Amino acid sequence: MHDAIVIGAGQAGLAASAHLARRGIEHLVLDADDAPGGAWRHRWDDLTMRDVHGVADLPGERAPARSDERANQAVPAYFADYERRRAVPVLRPVPVDRVESEGELLVVRSGERAWHTRTLVNATGTWSHPFIPTVPGAADFRGEQFHTATFPGLEHLRGRRALVVGGGASAVQFLGMLAPVTDTLWVTRRPPVWMNGGEFDGLRAVTEVEERVVAGLAPRSVVSVTGLALRPQEQAAARTGIYERRLPMFSRIEAEGVRWDSGRFEAVDVILWATGFRPALRHLAPLHLRAPGGGIALRRIDGNVQGATTAVADHRVQLVGYGPSASTIGAGHAARQAALAVERVVARGR
Repeated sequence: MHDAIVIGAGQAGLAASAHLARRGIEHLVLDADDAPGGAWRHRWDDLTMRDVHGVADLPGERAPARSDERANQAVPAYFADYERRRAVPVLRPVPVDRVESEGELLVVRSGERAWHTRTLVNATGTWSHPFIPTVPGAADFRGEQFHTATFPGLEHLRGRRALVVGGGASAVQFLGMLAPVTDTLWVTRRPPVWMNGGEFDGLRAVTEVEERVVAGLAPRSVVSVTGLALRPQEQAAARTGIYERRLPMFSRIEAEGVRWDSGRFEAVDVILWATGFRPALRHLAPLHLRAPGGGIALRRIDGNVQGATTAVADHRVQLVGYGPSASTIGAGHAARQAALAVERVVARGR
């Protein structure tokens, strides 16, 4: 039986473990992967540390610098070294199936195995739950379809006609990579919102996202508040005019391409779904944490804008990397708040 169990050993989970250790809280980290690195292990080979949006420092350790090293090697190596040097109590591979309440304790189950704990820090992120909308005819398509989570690399698409679907930051990033080397089309369900040229107000953006989860609504991404912006890496694609040639969402997929209600047809070889992710929270369903608004309502702690980590429906449960803390930097701040909340619960139970 543990004082705390952390589910997930990515950025959020390792930060949570570090803050729990600083407070002398006995805990165990359960990770579904068979090696360190979290979602970074599964990024495509073309993605270098110079291309990523940024990797925040783990508590007490500097993150890898920008370089031409592959991100799917540099970050997992950083995480592995952190686990080793900090003696992170991680057990893997442990894919958690469900978490149940048993009196004053929580029971974390993986197959036939089970662990009892006073508190839980959920840090499972979103990578394992890519979202692809349901479109008629998708099964009839003879080309290839990928979500950004399973993108095979730039060379695989070079010289082919690619359709990128999505209006968020990942779509902009992938268009930036593909447009110079492929015949690329861009389709979105709603018009993208571009940053108006003013300064980036990160506090306002995170505050708006936090207000939704405090109210129990499904979280939105920070970029949905701030708007999109082109990085230097996307400027070459911008010169091709790709960002000005956006099409509305098609109505169905056919064997050789996609068709609109107007009758317009575009033949494509590849459909790349840059349609985002959903929080990986199915294992928490037995705890009945969801609010009527569709999200898990979180309680704000001490007025901290990234301190909303405690589930309103069960104060034993902390969510890190969800809503306002769904970024590498935000997860670090939230991990500290989650550890403080865990400390309070454990102290009351002794």
